[in-house]
Amino acid sequence: MPCAELSLTLPIVDVAPTGDADLVARLRQRERTAVAEAYTAHHAPVRAFARRLLGDDAAAEDVVHDTFLALPDAVAHFRGASTLRSFVIGVAANRARRHVRSAARRRRATQRLAEVEQVRGAQAPAPDAVAQRRQLADRLSLALDELAHDQRVAFVLCEVEERSAVEVAQILDVPEGTIRSRVFHARRRLRELLAEEVRHG
Repeated sequence: MPCAELSLTLPIVDVAPTGDADLVARLRQRERTAVAEAYTAHHAPVRAFARRLLGDDAAAEDVVHDTFLALPDAVAHFRGASTLRSFVIGVAANRARRHVRSAARRRRATQRLAEVEQVRGAQAPAPDAVAQRRQLADRLSLALDELAHDQRVAFVLCEVEERSAVEVAQILDVPEGTIRSRVFHARRRLRELLAEEVRHG
């Protein structure tokens, strides 16, 4: 079951690759081919997670790069309690911390530009369903920018990627109760932020 009832995408099933043990051993020996193999096997879900977390393609690519660059050092802490993929996503969550602010700054700048263009009549409002979904996604991204990093990561992993609290606890190496608490507070804060936007919109 996901951490809470709200879900925004289809669930992601994390299946353990058969060669985790061998690959981990080779990563610990800092074999270049092992890093390339890990990248091939896991870069897509890492990029998807980073994109959902940051809401910015450029920042997500930076996180992917940083994650696999850091992997040979980080894998020393891999204890095998989760799949290697889950571990790599945990590394990405930590590496993303320094990219959150820059992604938020770019998002705010883009929003300001869009507002100016709309006032000038360069972009007429489009009331169709696609535009409404995009607007909702933009509002949610801006609201996520206001969350503490740990709450933001827990919310994205649980609510957007629909992972269980048990799995997210393994990914982030924290107690399950901590994950549930972070998601609870993130959901409450997001509701407050979105309600406030409606009041002032």
